[in-house]
Amino acid sequence: MERLRDRVAIVTGAGQGIGEAIARRFASEGAHVVVAEISPALGEATAATLRAETGTRAQFIRCDVADARSVEAMVAETIATLGAPDILVNNAGIAVFGDPLDITDADWARCMSVDLDGAWFCCRAVLPAMLARGRGSIVNIASNHSFQIIRNTFPYPIAKHGLLGLTRSLALEYADRGITVNAISPGYIDTPLNQRMFAENPDPEARRKVEAKQPVGRLGRPDEVAAVAALLASDEARFIVGANIVIDGGVTIRMYE
Repeated sequence: MERLRDRVAIVTGAGQGIGEAIARRFASEGAHVVVAEISPALGEATAATLRAETGTRAQFIRCDVADARSVEAMVAETIATLGAPDILVNNAGIAVFGDPLDITDADWARCMSVDLDGAWFCCRAVLPAMLARGRGSIVNIASNHSFQIIRNTFPYPIAKHGLLGLTRSLALEYADRGITVNAISPGYIDTPLNQRMFAENPDPEARRKVEAKQPVGRLGRPDEVAAVAALLASDEARFIVGANIVIDGGVTIRMYE
């Protein structure tokens, strides 16, 4: 199936993990993919792999989503080389966790600049082209932290709660102009970042203990998130507006044990 054939898709933070899986799925669905990534090594490698595997016009464009000018330059280069973007996936993000009174102003600003401001900068940059053509899909990768709270994760949940607010606000603002805006909230996903975290944990049972807390008994896979992103980016989802699809193996519907 090529639901995204000849669509131009921008995926931020697509050098690894969930972003890479989304970029790969989009390419397999026929999209031309911009790997918008801050790391040239990761970005170039992902784009090269997509071209080799699918023949798609995959292109790496370096982008720091926390820098509005960098975002604007990335979108301008996308338009110049591949055409106007049909799809934006705001996946780039960072985790800043801590005790509220120990978090510095710099920590707060770093979290908000990437996890919330960055998503808005990207939306703001692509919306004019989408509105001019009367169609477009924006998918924001949030988190189950966007509606649940765990102690000692401040201020990350605040940014992710804000991202859901951004999703819903833009969704209603542009629903009658051909633009769909939705969110995905992943839970514990088996990404390279989490794999490194487990490897560096002095407790050899760390991963097993986390898996034991998942109702399905395992971590999620990046490709499972990518499958939902592909749906939301496609014409099959034109009547899905301002939704937040939770992919967390049932963690957040459990009360307590």
